[in-house]
Amino acid sequence: MKKRSFTILLTALLTFSVMLAGCSGGNNSNKATGDPAPTQTAKAEDKTPAAEEPAAITIMLPLNTSETPPDTIKKEIEKLTNTKLTYQFFPADSYEEKLNTAFATGSLPQVTYLKNQSTFVQMKEAIKDGQFWEIGPYLSEYPNLNKLKPEILNNTKVEGKLYSLYIGRPLARQGMIYRKDWADKLGLKAPANVDELFAMAKAFTEQDPDGNGQKDTTGIADRNELVYGAFKTVSSWFGTPNTWGTKDGQLQPEFTFPQYIDTMDFFKELRSGGYMNQDFAATSKTDAVNMFTSGKAGMYIGGSMQDIDSLNKDLIKNFPDAVLDTHSMVAGPDGKFAQWMIPGYNNLVLFPKSAVKDEAELKKILAFFDKMMTPELANMMFWGIEGTHYTVVEGKAKVGDNKELIEREVKPFKDSVIGESETNGMYESYNTLPGRIHAEELLKENVKVGVPDPTAALDSATYTEKGVELQQLITDATYKYMYGQIDKAAFEKAVEDWKSRGGSKIIEEYNAAAAK
Repeated sequence: MKKRSFTILLTALLTFSVMLAGCSGGNNSNKATGDPAPTQTAKAEDKTPAAEEPAAITIMLPLNTSETPPDTIKKEIEKLTNTKLTYQFFPADSYEEKLNTAFATGSLPQVTYLKNQSTFVQMKEAIKDGQFWEIGPYLSEYPNLNKLKPEILNNTKVEGKLYSLYIGRPLARQGMIYRKDWADKLGLKAPANVDELFAMAKAFTEQDPDGNGQKDTTGIADRNELVYGAFKTVSSWFGTPNTWGTKDGQLQPEFTFPQYIDTMDFFKELRSGGYMNQDFAATSKTDAVNMFTSGKAGMYIGGSMQDIDSLNKDLIKNFPDAVLDTHSMVAGPDGKFAQWMIPGYNNLVLFPKSAVKDEAELKKILAFFDKMMTPELANMMFWGIEGTHYTVVEGKAKVGDNKELIEREVKPFKDSVIGESETNGMYESYNTLPGRIHAEELLKENVKVGVPDPTAALDSATYTEKGVELQQLITDATYKYMYGQIDKAAFEKAVEDWKSRGGSKIIEEYNAAAAK
């Protein structure tokens, strides 16, 4: 970078010298030969600066579609930002492995997207070691980046310093998507509490909701994911704290609370009754979705209620008369409503010092992201090209009919948009599907009863080092309990193992951080 800057400076000085020589010698020559003086237009052209070279930026990010997208969107972004972009897409399912390998070999690119909050935790030690650029002091220089929500930025700080930009998400998108046509046929309303939720799952299994005379349906299609699958959402309905909660005046992990046990009992009974897929601990998200859209299950819980659009699209291909709806207000045994909330982001972007060589290069990259937070570019990344991928109706974006085109060309970029509509000005969605309209209403209701994670902005060195590994102890024990392979005493022993291997230190460190 320094060598390039020196070359540009030298070229400029030489050009300036030639111009000076031309000016002094040119006047005498004009007088001697009678040549006309340069016109005003020519003088103006002499002073026109050369066009700035496009900034070359390489970006690594997870791919949530089956294919790498064509350059349709990328080329438009390059033209609007004067950049030369290289996108390195890697499948989301194996992204963490690729991320860790690239980090270990020092080959992370200038712009590195993580995968989720867990990968952020894994990177914290490297961040503390100074391997990524701190960007907090620069944000005030960029009017659009400076609009990012301070409360969310605070949730991403490491030891009080900001190193990342965030991909914003609604605080509480989760709930259930269910077969309303099945419920109507069986005379069931959306479940008002966890008992009615269980009753619906049972009825969808035993009362032939699809009317084919066979016992070939089940209540819930779940996947091998305790957070974004059904478990954590149902657990919040039972009143379990969001990851950590306060007990006896101290922060304690969620799995030490009795409501966590109640949730495991709930799923254990669902599984033993056949009211959900028996192998949910080994079921991928794709397989769970296929189970739902192929008419084998009546409820899909967790994730995002906004997924109803894609689920509905695939379901009605198989069952044109199917009707879906969304729901999230399910009361716990105490009659209270609760929803766990994310810290306002689902992914982050870091800038490795191994790839971004100096402050000047960092500022060029931040300037690119500042442009990306204008409405024009945010809409391009999130919705695609107006008239091709979407149209504007009543001030909102209406997705086009060619869903396959949108999935192929837009979806991979959509997952990388910095900020949210309130900060980047992009259009909100124009919805016509009743269940999706209902989902948008429920997102606002969820926040009213939302439960934040009290450790989101806290730091624990032991959790950073061992947290993911230790959590696997609890994950394994949770599945074994729900499968009926261990009892409560064995689960509690797993919790004690968690504590003895470093969990007690994590509890101590989080409480110390909270007390500051």
